[in-house]
Amino acid sequence: MSRRVVITACSAISPIGYGKKDIVANLKAGISGVKPLKDDGLLAGRIHSKVFGTVDYPIAFDFARQFRKTMGPVANYACRVAGDVLAASGLDPDFISSGRLGVAFGSTHGSPTVQRDIYRTFFQQLDSGFSSIGAVDYLRSMVHTTAVNITRMFHITGRVIATATACTTGSQAIGFGYEAIKFGLQDAMICGAADEYDTTTVAVFDNLLACSVAFNKHPEQTPRPFDKKRDGLVVGEGAGAVLLEEYESAKRRGAPILAEVLGFACTNNGGDMILPNLDGITATLQLALANAGLSPEAVDFISAHATATKMGDIIEAQAIAKVYGQGRAPTPYVSGLKGYTGHTMGACGAIELIFTLYMMQEGFLAPTLNLDEIDPRCAMIRHTPACMDADTRVAAVQNFAFGGVNTCLLVRKGADAG
Repeated sequence: MSRRVVITACSAISPIGYGKKDIVANLKAGISGVKPLKDDGLLAGRIHSKVFGTVDYPIAFDFARQFRKTMGPVANYACRVAGDVLAASGLDPDFISSGRLGVAFGSTHGSPTVQRDIYRTFFQQLDSGFSSIGAVDYLRSMVHTTAVNITRMFHITGRVIATATACTTGSQAIGFGYEAIKFGLQDAMICGAADEYDTTTVAVFDNLLACSVAFNKHPEQTPRPFDKKRDGLVVGEGAGAVLLEEYESAKRRGAPILAEVLGFACTNNGGDMILPNLDGITATLQLALANAGLSPEAVDFISAHATATKMGDIIEAQAIAKVYGQGRAPTPYVSGLKGYTGHTMGACGAIELIFTLYMMQEGFLAPTLNLDEIDPRCAMIRHTPACMDADTRVAAVQNFAFGGVNTCLLVRKGADAG
């Protein structure tokens, strides 16, 4: 069995907005969501990087208390976008609880904010017991807290896939959801990822000398994917969710079809846990095209992973050129969307897919923000030169993670496009 899979709803909370209207406006205007790192009184004063992709606007987490008690900040994000997707879907409540709707959702750590509170209490109370650690603290902090809080809040009884592969968490969730529907294991899946603000995440990358530090006084000027002056990634927060459905079912019920998922690939480099691998990334892009039954010429746009690290951007540019060709007219336009948001960690694949869907729907492409002078070592690909009108029919979304995990999703605007 092999069935077509379509996207019928989506929602994103990001440093440049919550919902389509604000996100599209900020992409078109070239507005950055990177702000000064908030000092939480614990680590910020000892971190070299002072910037963060921040969600700094109010969001209504107006969930019933019975659900809030098992939710930390990351689950709040996840349940908010999942709830938005279900509200927009028009799915019958009986179907939602039928077992034919599943959830594939993840985060990088679970909730580091809650985890830190647990460990602080643990070490402070070594001699006096641990009674102040609540019975639900683990449920709020555990790595699969996003997925299971979604299932609990919305009474979803289908399969649960909780991805946790750092920067490929969201794209893996969407890819695994696509495969579950394609091969008949589920009829619909809520897929995505979330990550919350916490300085411990910044501290990890800061300690690896992977964070941007040269633009602390001008946060909006970093990160700088593919740029000659890039000096590292900027950690960010946010969430994204999409509803995937079997095409015939979605068509029968008159659901709006935003895009069709044409293909997905996920591989591992089988080697170094941190450094990007040209052969591994190249193979992933080729496998995704093969899975979709597409030639490279069919792809109009690539949302690059493009974290603005020194070697990562170079290796990705080399892989794109290797797969899509240098000198082919035309090669796909390429943008690194983290220039607007920073690196939203586990959520980036879902958020960047949603940004891509919005651009496809609205008929434009946003360029890589802060790409003022292309690094000559990244110049072999077709960078999007400016915000421009574009009829993008097929797009690729690429993400790569620590541990050597690589993903690529291919989507087509609408379900009946040729």
